[in-house]
Amino acid sequence: MANARDRIRYRLNGAVSNAALNELYAASWPSHQDQDLLTLLPHYVAYVCAFDGDRLVGWVYVAWDGWQHAFLLDPTVHPDYRLRGIGSELVRRATEASREAGCEWLHVDYAQHLARFYEACGFRPTSAGLIRLDEGSSGGAGGC
Repeated sequence: MANARDRIRYRLNGAVSNAALNELYAASWPSHQDQDLLTLLPHYVAYVCAFDGDRLVGWVYVAWDGWQHAFLLDPTVHPDYRLRGIGSELVRRATEASREAGCEWLHVDYAQHLARFYEACGFRPTSAGLIRLDEGSSGGAGGC
């Protein structure tokens, strides 16, 4: 009998429902509130879904500037399916799709406790700047 890893099927830019995405996010991100996630699809260079049968168990998407820079966002694996290589495979496929789209750089932001995962996926730490907009600006004088 096939193990759970062998049952996972990946789809690049495949059909996915709001209900499935919101269910995955709710299980994976404690503060998630349902929203219409499909309206964002035109802003993505690619997205990758992982399915166990008909169940969405993993997801990642790549936003971009329309040219050189792509941004890996929200790699998510259902808690029941973690530590099976699904997240790494999602990132690998999203990276390849970004490359095929002609992007030259793939960026990702992550919390320090996730550094080993992202470094194992090929990312290297860099200096970057960040302003948290939903809690007021920090580190800058004046406006943009």
